[in-house]
Amino acid sequence: MNGNNSPADRVITRPAVEGDSAAIAALFLISSDGLAEYIWSLSKPAGTSLLKHGAQRYARSNTVFSFENCHLAERGGIVIGMLHAFKMTVDPDAAPESDPVLKPYSELEDPGSLYISGLAVVKEFRSGGIGAKLMDCAEDRARKESLTRLSLICFDQNTRALAFYQRRGFELRDQRPLVPHPSLHYPDGNALLLVQELK
Repeated sequence: MNGNNSPADRVITRPAVEGDSAAIAALFLISSDGLAEYIWSLSKPAGTSLLKHGAQRYARSNTVFSFENCHLAERGGIVIGMLHAFKMTVDPDAAPESDPVLKPYSELEDPGSLYISGLAVVKEFRSGGIGAKLMDCAEDRARKESLTRLSLICFDQNTRALAFYQRRGFELRDQRPLVPHPSLHYPDGNALLLVQELK
């Protein structure tokens, strides 16, 4: 062996545990392009940091935004990547989204799919196949839950992520214009609903 194996060859993927919540929150902030920062700020208690508040959210059980719905990529005992996904369902009693910033995303849902709400890899480990390993975990989970497709939302200006998802077989199903907010990394453009049919 010449030692030039890819970073992904030295990475394990595993289900998250409650103690991973801080790492999950940090990676989810990366994956959301500012959207998590906006959402968490709406409920963050005064005096609590955004990252601590996010970690507390992911330390919960029996809710979609929980460590229980996360897979992690780990190298040498260090978490370097995260996938957060859950089955998208319809709540017939849910009130329509009234927050104008969040409304576009509430309209871009694909009930019955495994919804990938976050995928992130630490910057220095990107382009090494780690994101692909985490997406393989999503496909495996969907099949175990008898779901026939994956869905996610991507900003059209995040061209790197968009190209990655297209290579994985995701196709555009719907889109909505962004409502600008200082927290968001992109001041304009569209949020895209992308769906991959599993074979």
